[in-house]
Amino acid sequence: MIRRLALAALLLAAPSACKAPDAASSTASATIPLTIESGGTRHAFRVELAKTPAQQQRGLMFRPPLADDAGMLFFPYPADGGPPREASFWMKDTPSPLDIVFIRADRTIAAIGADTIPFSEIPVTSGEPVAAVLELRAGRAAELGLREGDKVGW
Repeated sequence: MIRRLALAALLLAAPSACKAPDAASSTASATIPLTIESGGTRHAFRVELAKTPAQQQRGLMFRPPLADDAGMLFFPYPADGGPPREASFWMKDTPSPLDIVFIRADRTIAAIGADTIPFSEIPVTSGEPVAAVLELRAGRAAELGLREGDKVGW
């Protein structure tokens, strides 16, 4: 009897330990298709969508290297849905180098921060207001010949 009461008290005292996290607090990202039109060629990717402040703050921190056709799209940027603004990213707690592709509101590439340095706290900036940011495996933008003005679709 005492054991049953102790167990019942324990279960009543910690009900939140048994429930799943709600959608608002989750840092899981949906995966969506994305294409980049460059030099007459269409490059296809499957990217995670980081749209909440929590998802955008975490980004690709603590993650293994990306596959060639993978990435993370920060959209809308900023996460609060405000107007496009200059973006500044860093590589703190990110173990793999990345290419950071800054995308204007018209969905053209504004700039590419190529081959960023893992764990660096040096800011990589867009240089102009942007509405989205795409992170790819380091070197991928150069391999595909991506450049300013290329069209991005999702």
